[in-house]
Amino acid sequence: MTQDRAPRTLRLPDESDTLDLGRRLARGVSPSSRLYLHGDLGAGKTTLVRGLLRALGFEGRVKSPTFSLVEPYEFSSLSLYHFDFYRFDEPAELRDSGLLEHFDGPSICIVEWPEKAGPQLPPPDLEIDLSPLDDGGRSAVLVARSKRGEHWLDQTLT
Repeated sequence: MTQDRAPRTLRLPDESDTLDLGRRLARGVSPSSRLYLHGDLGAGKTTLVRGLLRALGFEGRVKSPTFSLVEPYEFSSLSLYHFDFYRFDEPAELRDSGLLEHFDGPSICIVEWPEKAGPQLPPPDLEIDLSPLDDGGRSAVLVARSKRGEHWLDQTLT
């Protein structure tokens, strides 16, 4: 594990900027990448994932996995899993769900509400905290949590 890099803060004035950040994130995604997204309901987490998936070539519908817990995306040579743990009442629900197996191997895992899964969730490579701003835009705070995350952040911000 690497020491966390200083957080990088981006201002996202509207939805198109959130989609664009997702597209930029696609530049550095690689097998076994883990991205954890924080933010209140409506903060733009699924919009960000939609931008990332579009940039990777996925053309289908991108929806929030709030009720299904996971939306799998198998396309091209990628296996990407978009998780949402908002409905978890306690961390043991992750273990009981059988979803931890997706975090082993080459799958790309994107998690909304990772804090609801507790410490059994493997550490992320990159974390993003999305927050609404008074002017209707959003703030995105990006933090690399591993060497892979540092590379991912570099690819995203260049």
